[in-house]
This record gives sequence, C-alpha cells and structure tokens, in this order.
Amino acid sequence: MTKYTSKHFNLERVSKGIYAAIAKDGSGSVGNAGFIDLGGKTIIFDTFNTQQAAEDLKNLAENITNQPVSWVVNSHWHGDHIRGNQVFKNCNIVSSQTTLQKMKENHPQRIAKQKEDLTGLNHYLESLIEQRKSSTDLNLDNKINFLREIAISLPTLELVLPQYTFNKVFTIYGTERTAVLMALGNGHSYCDSILYLPEDEIIFMADLLFVATHPSYFPESNPSHWESILNKVMSFEIQKAIPGHGPIGTKEDLAKLMNYIKELKMISNEDIHLDEVPIPDQYKEWASPELFKQNLKMLR
Repeated sequence: MTKYTSKHFNLERVSKGIYAAIAKDGSGSVGNAGFIDLGGKTIIFDTFNTQQAAEDLKNLAENITNQPVSWVVNSHWHGDHIRGNQVFKNCNIVSSQTTLQKMKENHPQRIAKQKEDLTGLNHYLESLIEQRKSSTDLNLDNKINFLREIAISLPTLELVLPQYTFNKVFTIYGTERTAVLMALGNGHSYCDSILYLPEDEIIFMADLLFVATHPSYFPESNPSHWESILNKVMSFEIQKAIPGHGPIGTKEDLAKLMNYIKELKMISNEDIHLDEVPIPDQYKEWASPELFKQNLKMLR
C-alpha cells in the first residue's frame, strides 16, 4: 500500500479533516467507511468486511491525522460494517444497544460456520477460477477477488464487540468539531445509526443511504420506517452525505432514495407479475440492478 491508497477502497477528502473510504468492487471492504479528525480525537466510522481492509483504513487515518484512533463507530450489525473491528480492539468501539445485541446473536455462529468450511470455500474459488478461463463474464473477476479476501480473512478473524452502547444519541466532542451519533433503526436493518457533523453539515449515513445504487432489502428491513427516517434526516442541514454503498452524495440523493422506496411499494401492491416489471428509467443506470426484482419480491 502506498501512502494514501488502498486496494480495498478509494480515499476521498470530503472536507478538511473528514474522509470517506469508498469501497472498491471485489475487495475486502464491501461497504463504505470513513474517518474524522475531531481535533484531538480521530473517529473511524465502520470497519469494513475484513481485517485487511480495516488495517489499511487505520493506517491511513493515523497517517493523515497524525494521531491514534480514539473512537470507532459500528453503524449497524451487518458484517461489511463490523468484521474489521479486531484491528481497533484497543480503541473505544461504540454502537447502539440493538447493534451490539444483534452482533452477539448472529456473528459467533456465522463466523464459526465459515471457518469450518474454509476448505469448501477454497474449492469453490478454484472452480470459479477455472470457469473464468472460458468465460467473458467480467463480474466473475470481482466475485473471485472478493472470495479471495474472505479466504485471507477467515483464519485469523475474530469477533470484537463494542464496549460502549447508546439508545438514542451519543455525542463525541473534539476541539475542532462535534460528532453526533443517532440510532434511527429499524429501516435497512434492525439498528441503523448515523453520524452527523453539524459544524460541517456532513453526514455518514451507512446503509440508510445508497447513492446511484439499488438498496439492499432484507427480511428485517422496514421500508416504511426507512422512508420516515430519510424524511427526518432531510430536515438536517446537509452539504455532503456519505452512503453505505455508492459514491458521496448530497441531500438530493436522500430524496431519490425516498422516491425509490415509495415507487417500489406502489409497484409491489399492483396486481402484476413482478418478474415482468422493468426497472423505471430513473433507476436504470444504478449499480446492482439485480436487486430491483429482489426488493420487489421482498415487499410482496
């Protein structure tokens, strides 16, 4: 890794002392993360899907801010936002109470099962590499590279839980700016939290915001509440919004996602065969188009 680059993410300066780490396809990151120099304190927001991606994030944050990481925020319990926690085990890790609960309920069994099947993962990887030799599908490259990062991660992966939790709001003060953490879930997940920097009018939204990317609906997702959360956040003063997936956005991207959620709810209520529904024109260029049909079926 050279001084300010990583194979796992593109580091983008959002404002002075505020950086977004935008995930690269086929890497060990999967979701976006970032870091903030509060003045005397550095905060990491989310820790990626692997410890190798998290290690790059830590090194860059400490190199650029010239101080150790003080706090680490886990926005919600999904693996691509917390599996790099072990890199920050000596820092103060904070999440909502629900995030901690869901991490404890789900990840020990998931990680143990994945470790037990590491041989199976490597055999599957070999089959994909063989398949790629006679395939023109470039998406296979991303899949192969992603699984390689998982295979690297698993032997030494350990679950590190937050030591601090909050129910609604948790504020961290620095000499330059203030970070306000707010637990707003259940929208995308059971337990979505955001980080707002009021002096800078910048917000880290995690998976409550997808920019130019179809969002991921899960059985736990609550689209109606998700829409209400976005509507609430629209009242904040926001210049830049860092999503969980996709490029850095603005308040306009919150409105676009609200419209997406509304439109999918209306389509899913119509008496039509969902497999025949085309992607509406305004979303045709969004990344991960395969999620459109999946999301419709989840609503039905």
